[in-house]
Amino acid sequence: MKNLFVISMILAVFSFSACGQKENIPVKVKTTFSQKFPNAKKVKWDKEGKSEWEAEFKMNGKEYSANFAVDGTWKETEHEIQKSEIPAIVKNTINTEFAGYKIKEAEISETVEGKVYEFELRKEKTETEVAVSPTGKVVKKESKKENDEEDND
Repeated sequence: MKNLFVISMILAVFSFSACGQKENIPVKVKTTFSQKFPNAKKVKWDKEGKSEWEAEFKMNGKEYSANFAVDGTWKETEHEIQKSEIPAIVKNTINTEFAGYKIKEAEISETVEGKVYEFELRKEKTETEVAVSPTGKVVKKESKKENDEEDND
């Protein structure tokens, strides 16, 4: 009986701390989020390390994620796009520089530095993550073979 009480108390503490983390979103983070995304629906918050919060939400029929520093500073917003939404100049770069690769995932990433198109590409057993600027320039490339560690190029 004593063990049952101890187990119940431990579970209660874990439940309380897990719920508390979601509810302790800094006011500055919530304020910045609501100002930047006033039409966001179904918002779910997660803590990303000690200094960052991530909101996952729906807006305009699409799924988004946005990251904020604990002081409320917006860091990044991402959302998936369809292949038909990729600009011609960006498609041309993918088709030319990554011939034979298939697009597994495409998304737009926006930061204070600007916007990039991010892709997860696959060719045989190689997966490559690529970021392409709106002007068609490859700004980041990381390749990884199945069961291998990442190689930064």
